[in-house]
Amino acid sequence: MKILVAGAAGKTGRQVVEKALLAGHYVVAFVHNPEEDQKHPFPDSVEVIHGDVQNPTRLEHAMQGCHAVIDTLGGKTPFKSTDLEASAAKVILEVMHRVGATRLLAISVLGAADTKDQAGFFYEHLLIPLFLSGAIQDKNNMEAEVMHSDIDWTIVRPPVLTDHEATGQVHIVPAHTQAHKITRADLAQFLVDNLTSKAHTHQAITIANS
Repeated sequence: MKILVAGAAGKTGRQVVEKALLAGHYVVAFVHNPEEDQKHPFPDSVEVIHGDVQNPTRLEHAMQGCHAVIDTLGGKTPFKSTDLEASAAKVILEVMHRVGATRLLAISVLGAADTKDQAGFFYEHLLIPLFLSGAIQDKNNMEAEVMHSDIDWTIVRPPVLTDHEATGQVHIVPAHTQAHKITRADLAQFLVDNLTSKAHTHQAITIANS
């Protein structure tokens, strides 16, 4: 399958690219800043395209022939208000319709929508209101854009991300049950595994190692 990874130069995006290659997919890495892949080059088998994800012309060029998109975008300053992810999602969906891509997996965050009670006291009452309020609102708006589309979408809400080695143990966390952490590697593997799965289409789910 030919897939586009938006935000491919980020920590999670790079994990997704790696796991997608190992799964045999053809990967287009969409990267905003050319310096990011110059400092840390992608494998030669990855097609790297630079551009602003909010630029529909550039994104359409990158997405030609793609069957699916994995959106790993995340704000650099979560304590500030932004509309980056919601705006990007709107453009991604518009371009997907134009090129005929049918599968979207998007990373949200624990605390979005009705998942605050899954985050624990510190996360819910201190971290979210003090540092993540801008990011949470943007994620909520991004989710709304995705949920109102007719694409085969899945939204994944991870808790705290770690850079540890993959555990291979990923659990879907039921509503009102706390989730604690997940490795980026396990998150990436889950996203790639669900490219061809219908199990969680039109669902927003929380996943965790523990």
